[in-house]
Amino acid sequence: MTTHLGHKNWLIVSALAIAAFGPVFALAAAGHPGLARWTMEFLNGPGGDAEPFTDGTARFVSALTGGFLLGWGAMVLALRQWVYDLAPEGVRRSLLASAAAWFTLDSPGSIASGNAWNVSINIAVLLLVIGPMWRPAREGARG
Repeated sequence: MTTHLGHKNWLIVSALAIAAFGPVFALAAAGHPGLARWTMEFLNGPGGDAEPFTDGTARFVSALTGGFLLGWGAMVLALRQWVYDLAPEGVRRSLLASAAAWFTLDSPGSIASGNAWNVSINIAVLLLVIGPMWRPAREGARG
């Protein structure tokens, strides 16, 4: 999977793993909180309790979060489509840097907000997003 094509295909997995959360949170902001509430209960972990998405501030933050996640996922797809063949190492490093930045901020924030369980979910998502992109593609391996 550390070939050029393997990396290029993995960018689809990365983009979907990131962007999938976007519509979930955007729907909560639009007054359809069911899936977002379930997601938050899962991310809060055993015994956790998600706040309802009825507060105006929570709905606004949910809309922002949904938009950012969908946009980040779309950017990964765009990099795959229009940049990867020209600069595979730059795209790979960009994915790693953005995933590391997300993880580095989100995980301590989860702990500070009393949702330490989410760090274990973050680790799983980080591994899914990065996958084989952790290592450079083999030289000359395009297939």
